[in-house]
Order: sequence, then C-alpha cells, then structure tokens
Amino acid sequence: MSQGNNNGPAGLVVLWVSRDPEAAMNMAFMYGKNSKLKGWWEDVKLVVWGPSVQLLCEDAALQEELAAMGQAGVELLACRACADRYGATARLEEMGIDVIYMGQPMTKFLKEGWAVITV
Repeated sequence: MSQGNNNGPAGLVVLWVSRDPEAAMNMAFMYGKNSKLKGWWEDVKLVVWGPSVQLLCEDAALQEELAAMGQAGVELLACRACADRYGATARLEEMGIDVIYMGQPMTKFLKEGWAVITV
C-alpha cells in the first residue's frame, strides 16, 4: 500500500455498501474506474461490503462494469464475513475479487490517510 504524504491521501478506497444499483453504477463504479484511468488517484480500491455483495451477485450489468474496473487497474476487494453470510464467497472470487476479512485492512487504510468514500 502507498503511504500518505504531505501532498494528500495515500490513495482512494470506494466503500460500496448500498443495494442501490444506480448509486453503484453512476457513482461508485464510474468514479472509481475513471479515477484510475484518468490518473486522479494512483491507487484505487473498490470494497464490496454488506448488502452490495448480494446485489452484485444478482446484477449482470454491475458484474460487467466491475470487470471493466478490474481491467482498468482498480483493485477489487470484498468483505469475507459479508460474502460468507450471503453465501457468495465463491461467486465473488470467480469475478476476480479478493475476498478477505476487511476490518483490519479498512482500519489500516483509515490510519494511513487514504481517502474513503462510501456509496
């Protein structure tokens, strides 16, 4: 992970927790992907957490856009505890998402000064 410096945050974490597909597509995914493609942030991570896990598994359009984010260089992460609760761990891994317990990594992002936006 990048270290924060005097020039600003270490990177961007888009924390996606909503069941709202429009918020995902038109904010979380659009901003996350463009942030990487346009160089607005060097390091960009999307974290799928909570109810967004279930929505992602059910919505083919979101799955396609998530794949495009990964191809653009956005690091894709998901909360393992949430994925396990929704019975979605294997499905998320098939999508190329790194499914891990997120409590400690999220705490580290916050302590290191990463910019975090929640959708």
